Amino acid sequence: MGTTFFKFLLIAGAVQGFIFNIASFFSDKKNGKTVLYLNLVVFFLSLNNLQAWLIESDYVSFNFFISYLLVPWYMPMFPMFYVFLLNYLNIEKKLKTFLIFTMTLFAGEVIVRFAVITYLYNFSSEQNSAVIMKVYNNVEEIINAIFCVFIFLKALTVVFKKQNLYQHILEYDDIQWIKNFVRLGGVIVIAWLLAIYLNNTGSVIKAPHSYYPLRLGSSILLYWIGYQGMFRYILTRDRMDLRKQIAIVGVETEKVITEKNNGFRIVNDKITTATETQKNVFNRINDFVKNSQCYLDPKLSQEVLADRLEISTSQLSLHINMFSDFNFSDYINNYRVNQAKKLLTDPGFSQYTILSIGLECGFNSRSTFYAAFKKFTGQTPTDYKGNTKK
Repeated sequence: MGTTFFKFLLIAGAVQGFIFNIASFFSDKKNGKTVLYLNLVVFFLSLNNLQAWLIESDYVSFNFFISYLLVPWYMPMFPMFYVFLLNYLNIEKKLKTFLIFTMTLFAGEVIVRFAVITYLYNFSSEQNSAVIMKVYNNVEEIINAIFCVFIFLKALTVVFKKQNLYQHILEYDDIQWIKNFVRLGGVIVIAWLLAIYLNNTGSVIKAPHSYYPLRLGSSILLYWIGYQGMFRYILTRDRMDLRKQIAIVGVETEKVITEKNNGFRIVNDKITTATETQKNVFNRINDFVKNSQCYLDPKLSQEVLADRLEISTSQLSLHINMFSDFNFSDYINNYRVNQAKKLLTDPGFSQYTILSIGLECGFNSRSTFYAAFKKFTGQTPTDYKGNTKK
């Protein structure tokens, strides 16, 4: 039962990886090198899973060459992830030499393996061939493990120790998903090293069983890096392009707040007159928010805005409540929603995702964007955009 389960994980991971590659290839989004390297990570991992499934299912044992021609598809996966990471974080590095070295090493291993198998097939007995290939497999795997661990440690250093190199990306993505991916990758690397150790120490647990935790982790990894990587890349790229586009053409928001009742405000059915000073304070607040577009900052708070205006938070809250009938959160979100409405209905911004528009309008998540948008319009952003096209 356990073997069947792991076989299913292997082939399911491989199939969904190939589907991801095909879907990405035919995507209407214009993707660059970053997505290419992401697809190569998924592709090599899928090939590795497929090869493992063929071996586990005993589909390759009938032929001497095929049974020993175990291509180390896992080896280029780590370098491709590292290159994807540097491209995603937009860290300028000369990677051409690194890629050439990696693929030369990979191709060299395949050629040497084929030459060894050919020699054994013609000049060695089947029993000796099995012993020699076992030693060869162990040596090759240890060499690849050292190389891949080195690459993994470089990626680990970039993500957790070199934040200064990608501060510009943190404006659009906190890269928490990459950190989680690297942590999961660390667990898989440990599982791989443990499997190598068990295979070479005469332990009861040997291949293929020693690789089961590794296979499980790699299958999960396929789902994670594929869809998370593609989604985050498109979202981040859209936000960066969107911000540039807004800066170029400009998008003027509606006047969100207007004076009500000619300076009078109804409170408990009594008409009270706001003083000229109070109106001036609110106008200064409102003009600053509108002209500076500080509402586009998802980290904007009462304390931050009050500090910029050099007034107390209590004054800020009092005047917003008095003249806008909103609390601070709704007052700011009203501006954000109106900005989003403009972008959603502007044909010049139709190529951007709804979520990227919401995030660029100052919301910090999909849920807060959709909740605020529905509160002020009675519709979700998706419905609003669809209705305006009719």
